[in-house]
Amino acid sequence: MTGKLVGICISKKRGTPKKPVQTAEIVKGWGIKGDAHGGDWHRQVSFLSKEKVDDFRKRGAEAAAGAFGENLLVEGFDLRKLPVGSRFLIGNAALELTQIGKECHSHCEIYKKMGDCIMPREGVFAEVITGGCIQTGDEIKLIEPENDRAFTASVITLSDKGHAGLRKDESGPAAARLLSEAGYKVKEMLLLPDGKEQLKRNLIRLADQRQMDVIFTTGGTGFSERDVTPEATIEVCGRMAEGIAEAIRNNSMKITPRAMFSRGAAGIRGKTLIVNLPGSPKAVREVLEFLLPELPHGLGILRGSEGECARL
Repeated sequence: MTGKLVGICISKKRGTPKKPVQTAEIVKGWGIKGDAHGGDWHRQVSFLSKEKVDDFRKRGAEAAAGAFGENLLVEGFDLRKLPVGSRFLIGNAALELTQIGKECHSHCEIYKKMGDCIMPREGVFAEVITGGCIQTGDEIKLIEPENDRAFTASVITLSDKGHAGLRKDESGPAAARLLSEAGYKVKEMLLLPDGKEQLKRNLIRLADQRQMDVIFTTGGTGFSERDVTPEATIEVCGRMAEGIAEAIRNNSMKITPRAMFSRGAAGIRGKTLIVNLPGSPKAVREVLEFLLPELPHGLGILRGSEGECARL
């Protein structure tokens, strides 16, 4: 599938409108040279569809190039329908799609005038895999991800003391290390206080916008009033995977009878599996050593490869 690059926009400072340029240098692991949104993160370059902008303008919006905060204005793609992991080849540069849409923290001038902005729901973000020079009018070649690519994962630790800096988080890094050793690409690690709302927002973001294959939480599965990780997981999942939670408890019961006090859950949101792990580093290691050899089968089914082609 091919499309066309119809606009390039940059801004030297965040929070200021982006201005169009004819050519730009794409820097590997950074973004567009001279653009304030470049950096060592997953939202280095933003894309927006010209077709979506044209539709919005028909509603009476005056939107110059860069007004929505987009770096690259493209035509020929319904960006929001593309899977994360898709690659855009522009000239000799390559960018990989990392996120669909975004949460709008402060409304732009267009939103203030129109009561709406398309960037949060129609914009997508990418990181630079190969640097190069681009110019308006360049052809864009789209390569969608293969089914047998490595699985992606995120790890969220829930701990009031850890978040407050009163305790070092060892469980999250232990989970990330075991996942990396097993061939997973760990995309994000978060340390949050116990509680539902912040956890739910991040579970939804990681599942819907970043399209993680699997999200592991650690902590918040006990009997304390602040231990509400299972409740948050259940509320964001469309389907539950009770067998995984039961298998984890059954295996842990062979190690300690206190595993009966774990309320951990597992469920599915879209094509993302969410699994609650215990809070201690030792228990995290024990559970993942038991779970990881079998997990690719279920993740492969969610990805659509029926577990046969999904290899780490």
